[in-house]
Amino acid sequence: MDEIERQPGANAPGSAAPPTFDESLTDELAALIDDGRTYLEAEVTFQKTRAMLAGKSIGIALACVVVALILLNIAFLALAVGLVIALAPLVTIWGAIAIVVGALLLIVALLGWITYRRGMLLTAIFASPDKDKDSEGDSA
Repeated sequence: MDEIERQPGANAPGSAAPPTFDESLTDELAALIDDGRTYLEAEVTFQKTRAMLAGKSIGIALACVVVALILLNIAFLALAVGLVIALAPLVTIWGAIAIVVGALLLIVALLGWITYRRGMLLTAIFASPDKDKDSEGDSA
């Protein structure tokens, strides 16, 4: 037997029969398109649910951060009052207040200086090199 004759659906060597259009192929394509639409609808629904859950989680996390910052503020206030009370017998009450407020202001100044330095570092990192060259040319 010849190789062509053994293959199913193969035409005989002398016949030139046109290929027939298979109706099941269009049914398969229609089913594939329908499955794609179903998948797309399910994926969109899933992503909406996921976004809604993420939004709720972000809201809860933000509320927890706000409460934590309020409690931290109260704790620092209690620490400052406690330091004033503890220092009052060693120095006068006004001296204790001055020491505590001065120390807190020094801490605030130190944190502000660190913030300024970090801001300058970020500015230098993201500055355009062309801008620096232009400013060097202007000063010459």
